[in-house]
Amino acid sequence: MPVSIVTVAKQLPPFSRKTEEILPFVESWIHGQEKRFQRKVIKLFENAGVDRRYSIMEPAEVFLNTSFEERNNIYIRAVKSLGKKVLEKALFQANWAPTEVDFIITVSCTGIMIPSVDAYLINELKLKQDIVRLPVTEMGCAAGISGMIYAKNFLKANPGKKAAVVALESPTATFQLDDYSMTNIVSAAIFGDGAACVLLSSEENGTGPQLIDEAMYHFYDATQMMGFEVVNSGLQMVLDKDVPQKIADHFPQIIEPFLQRNGYEIDQVSHLIFHPGGKKIVATVEELFRGMGKNIDDTKEVLRRYGNMSSVTVLYVLERFLNKETERGDLGLMLSFGPGFSAQRILLKF
Repeated sequence: MPVSIVTVAKQLPPFSRKTEEILPFVESWIHGQEKRFQRKVIKLFENAGVDRRYSIMEPAEVFLNTSFEERNNIYIRAVKSLGKKVLEKALFQANWAPTEVDFIITVSCTGIMIPSVDAYLINELKLKQDIVRLPVTEMGCAAGISGMIYAKNFLKANPGKKAAVVALESPTATFQLDDYSMTNIVSAAIFGDGAACVLLSSEENGTGPQLIDEAMYHFYDATQMMGFEVVNSGLQMVLDKDVPQKIADHFPQIIEPFLQRNGYEIDQVSHLIFHPGGKKIVATVEELFRGMGKNIDDTKEVLRRYGNMSSVTVLYVLERFLNKETERGDLGLMLSFGPGFSAQRILLKF
């Protein structure tokens, strides 16, 4: 039984600012640092390829010296609210009752909560009492696709069932006020907060894009390249400057065998649904795909409008393709990278 995407919904947090509106807060934060360093930081924000960021906190609140506990409590309140709103929106779009969902996967890496957010969604929306839950908490930016892979495998094994993947992220809540490292500054410049929900089905009458195949690719000896350190002040970003080059070095092995095992070449793929990890990663992948006659314009547009929302972001790119006019039989390739270091891929047929 084929597994298909039914709908994608997105939900943004209540606060947002353009980059130029955030710069005064940044300037105040780095006041007292060496002048050359200050100029470098401002230029980094201005050239990050992000016009606007959304947040679960007001900008002034982001730059307050709050504790890990205080920020995590803000995160918990926010993801409960965002999760309910985005799941309700997706169910409305699909014309599903809450009790029709058989499998719920919640994805988040930017805060800590037990019970996981899915438990609250079950109560708030009165999902069925025997629903199968899977919280995915430590796969970072790759987890939007990871969640879809887990849903696909569940649905393939259970024909006629329905699944929801709910991604909820607040990188803003991980900002480190006393950390003036380039890693913390780059992450502040490129990341934003957001939520998304994908509904999938293994029903016979599925009309959305079908998930033809899926795979993960794990880079050996690269666990230090991306993730978080848990420190007293919260979750401290780890982001190696060599990530773009690592992707470039492995790109043929990531793409070509995956397509070939399905009988396809890259020139047969019409739609590239790539996670916008940041300006440098996007530029690297854009150059690699350009050599294949492809573009990732939708990826760049999502980065410009919202920033990198970790696991959520690739689902915003996916939504753009679902809202486009596509030809029946078109192929789409979903691709994201995350801690591990790993790549996640899904092959779609529209």
